[in-house]
Amino acid sequence: MSVVGHQPPPFFRRGPAPLARLAFFVILSLALLVLDLKYRYLELARQGVATALYPLQRAAYVPVDLYEQLGDYLSSLAAVQRENVQLKRKELESANWLLRQQHLELENQRLRELLDMKARQPVSGTIAEILYTARDPFSRRVIVDKGGQHGIAAGQAVVDEAGVLGQVTRVYPLQSEVTLVTDKNQAVPVKIVRNGLRTALFGASGGQLELRFLAANADVQPGDLLVTSGLDGVYLPGLPVAKVLRVERDAAYSFARILCEPAAGVEKHGQVLILGSREALPPQVAETEARDKPAKGRKARRKE
Repeated sequence: MSVVGHQPPPFFRRGPAPLARLAFFVILSLALLVLDLKYRYLELARQGVATALYPLQRAAYVPVDLYEQLGDYLSSLAAVQRENVQLKRKELESANWLLRQQHLELENQRLRELLDMKARQPVSGTIAEILYTARDPFSRRVIVDKGGQHGIAAGQAVVDEAGVLGQVTRVYPLQSEVTLVTDKNQAVPVKIVRNGLRTALFGASGGQLELRFLAANADVQPGDLLVTSGLDGVYLPGLPVAKVLRVERDAAYSFARILCEPAAGVEKHGQVLILGSREALPPQVAETEARDKPAKGRKARRKE
């Protein structure tokens, strides 16, 4: 019963309509996406959150790491003993090669000097470990445990023991994001080892790669090895990237459909090598090359 002049409070509190709240949050989300994409307002906040959550991520992986280490220790004792025996046998078998390696390297250096070939520029590298894959299910990206504090910069190439793995696309203070070569937005300039044909390799669905925009009569065969051409200035030339799996030619289309498989273990979690920038040549070598360039030009014109 209500008192005269006083209304009882409503039984259910009413706020904005659900549709109005949905529209408000959708507009707010789109505005934040546009501002972050155009002006990078949330970059500092994203780096701060990633830095703050890094200890929690590492702590969450501790039980898994301990379990894996315990299992590996219990199951690998006999395997390590067999591996040691095999390594000793291989060491004895390759003793002759090991003794002659230094001599062959010196001989190769002398031959390159006689042929007046340019010395290869050394490249620095940083070993990193893949922690986990990115949360975006529509991209092929992984997170490694090296970041800006370790000298990592966006754009550096990432390789493993078999070939090119990807490229660093985003750097945090303690972590970095690597986009794999199989990502649909990733492209790598390559060339075919067999005939030197230069083209571009793109990511495709299913963890494969695809050579696009090649004529239907292009000289490409299954089994051809693709290596980096070095034209983009990111990847060093000669790094294995993929191998041609299948070539589909249709007279109704101008371009062939060429599918490839990556040479690197893009789906395997382990250690990778992040390649740095090319180191400068020693001053003596640089001066020698500068003096030799005019002589090479005169020799070429004389031959012509």
